[in-house]
Amino acid sequence: MDILLLVLHVVLSLGIITLVLLQKGAGASAGASFGGGAGSVFGASGSANFLSKTTAIFATLFFLNSLALAYMAAHRDMQDDSVLDKISSPAVEVPAVETPAEDIPPPAVDDAATEAPGEAAKQVDSSTADEDVPPPAE
Repeated sequence: MDILLLVLHVVLSLGIITLVLLQKGAGASAGASFGGGAGSVFGASGSANFLSKTTAIFATLFFLNSLALAYMAAHRDMQDDSVLDKISSPAVEVPAVETPAEDIPPPAVDDAATEAPGEAAKQVDSSTADEDVPPPAE
């Protein structure tokens, strides 16, 4: 039913566009190039009445179809759960295993971290060839 109403909506919109372009405007219009002159099938003023009445009918049907589509969209059954909820929930729950404190190794000691705070800054790279390079500031 949704697809039928959507197709009808597109057909009605294209029909309204075509009918509006065919109507005779204040200047030269597209309707004159398609035989909208005095010798047309509907007569001198008959084509204007026919096109305007047909446009009004198409516009009314377009409006009613829009209301029907809006009503159907508002009363559509929605899913309660999302795809992300299905992905984020673990399939199997693994129990936590506690490790005894004596099995945990002590953290590694870094020699640079045990030096005094200013000692690392005092070390100068002696591999530079330029003697005019000042030592880093403390």
